Amino acid sequence: MAILVKERDAFSDHTAVAVIGGGACGLTAAIAAAQAGSETLVIEQDDRLAGSTAMSLGAMCAAASAEHRRHGIDDSPEQFVEDVMAKTHGRADPQLTRLIARESGLTVDWLHEQHDVPLPLDFKWTSLGHRYPRLHMPPGRSGAALITLLERAAVKAGASIMLSARVTDICVDGRGAISGLVMRRPDGLQESLGTDALVLASCGYGGNPDLVRQHIPQLAGSRYFGHEGNRGDALIWGESLGAATADLSAYQGLGTLADTLGVIVPHPLILEGGWMVNLRGERFTHENDNISGLCVPVNQQPDRRAWVVFDAARHQSCLSHSHEQRELAAMGAIKRGASLELLAQECGLPPASLVQEAADIDAARTQGRADRFGRRFDNVPPLASEFCAVRVTGALFHTQGGLVVDQDARVLRPDGSVFHNLLAGGGAARSISGPDVTGYLPGAGLCMAITLGRIAGQTAARITHVQAA
Repeated sequence: MAILVKERDAFSDHTAVAVIGGGACGLTAAIAAAQAGSETLVIEQDDRLAGSTAMSLGAMCAAASAEHRRHGIDDSPEQFVEDVMAKTHGRADPQLTRLIARESGLTVDWLHEQHDVPLPLDFKWTSLGHRYPRLHMPPGRSGAALITLLERAAVKAGASIMLSARVTDICVDGRGAISGLVMRRPDGLQESLGTDALVLASCGYGGNPDLVRQHIPQLAGSRYFGHEGNRGDALIWGESLGAATADLSAYQGLGTLADTLGVIVPHPLILEGGWMVNLRGERFTHENDNISGLCVPVNQQPDRRAWVVFDAARHQSCLSHSHEQRELAAMGAIKRGASLELLAQECGLPPASLVQEAADIDAARTQGRADRFGRRFDNVPPLASEFCAVRVTGALFHTQGGLVVDQDARVLRPDGSVFHNLLAGGGAARSISGPDVTGYLPGAGLCMAITLGRIAGQTAARITHVQAA
């Protein structure tokens, strides 16, 4: 990967807007740019559109959307900002946070009303840093469904999509403006393409062990459950160009990845009263205090493993809306027992420990107080036979730091000056999670992807129109 010097008129092939990455950010950018009348090409290294988006629930947080008004929820961008700042202890970038708070609901509405991408509010995930329900999900509650909807919208808007093309080099002209890029096909063939504006939407660096070791040393050697193509290309190109970066130590983790199976245990099982124990049968954390950061205490347990304990009633409830829960059931990952003692035997756990933890939880519930970890159970019914459990481990899902961008999603230099025609969004750009895992709010990853994607696409189109004038 390199930065090459090549003038724009030296390219035989050209597109007005080039977008690197075919996930939620790249496709949303393509929709916006194409809608504004710019010739737009999405370049995806894989042979199909998927990326980290397809591995997610497809959930994005957004403030003050039409969905909120439909449900009578009086949300506002200002309240969203307050929640982000509370979650990050004031360490999120204020300007970026205000931008996302102001534009996220508008972006959800724009996708739904103008591009037939329905994103209804979800009420299974509440609180967890958001004062109101803010997660918007596509029908089917899956990232794969979201990708399908966005791809259809991008093509309908007039964008083109090129698969199986890995961008290896970025080209700049003599003034330092982006002039084009170089791609390599699976058969080794190289192609060059000139462009008037470039959107970096190639996600973060979770799939690059060296960068993880450099920026998130506490997760070095941990399981990675993101898209393997997230090798930090945008970060590497940006740093080579002299771009500013920030919050590279921030990330979203997973504390409930089914061990050896690669399926996320749905967190509503825990939200609705489930809990976790380690291999000694002992609880070790407030399971809902920081969902993203749950990977940290899980990885501190023996063998980096734990068990999620719930019951058949919660399992049945989750089956109705979670394809992950259906997968876990089909794979035989769910252990069962008519009593906690029998469940412990199935899981290889000390029965007395499991029973004692349940008794401690019931005591806190009965007395109307928080347990020793500060979690309250008096708002949910106790677990009842038949009891269930799934073994899990902690993992890195995706990084949250990246290139610093302005209000138009243009990449900035350390001195605050802008790259005229280089834009970034999604995992390629700095997020609103602050500098570490504790600041991640549910749905923030896709919120950044679609919101900055839309802004980047609109800005890229403006740049190309000026270029053509």
